[in-house]
Amino acid sequence: MLVLLALVFLVVPVVELYLIVQVAGGIGIPETIVLLIAISFVGAWLTRVAGVGVLNRLQRTVRAGKVPSNELVDGALVLLAGALMITPGFLSDALAILLLLSPSRAVVRRLVVRRIRARGGLLRVVTTTSTGTATRSDVWDVDSWEDPPERRGLGR
Repeated sequence: MLVLLALVFLVVPVVELYLIVQVAGGIGIPETIVLLIAISFVGAWLTRVAGVGVLNRLQRTVRAGKVPSNELVDGALVLLAGALMITPGFLSDALAILLLLSPSRAVVRRLVVRRIRARGGLLRVVTTTSTGTATRSDVWDVDSWEDPPERRGLGR
């Protein structure tokens, strides 16, 4: 994980700057700035279109009474793409545009869902019974859940 963070925070910005300098050397500084701004506008428009599409699919899935797992992953990927579009640079913009296109997002979604399932899902809850023994549950019973006395202002 430390290697991944080092890659993201050290190597990627250097690569982005290198690409910007190379493009600026080839087409000029003002043209490079205009190109980066234009790509950001196109990316913002694609993010909006993809986000609305994911939201519509999410609503249809919920209305059908199904769990919207793929739609939630798609929403997270569109959100990530939007964040990448904010970052100035050609590499991050290219990755963001790939995430905004439905076919390539479907490939990434399958990888993400496979990884989540391999880890046993997203929600793992450990609760304590009245006897003090810890049990593991994948479901929260929200209807019977109560705040502990400390949170209700009744404790210490």
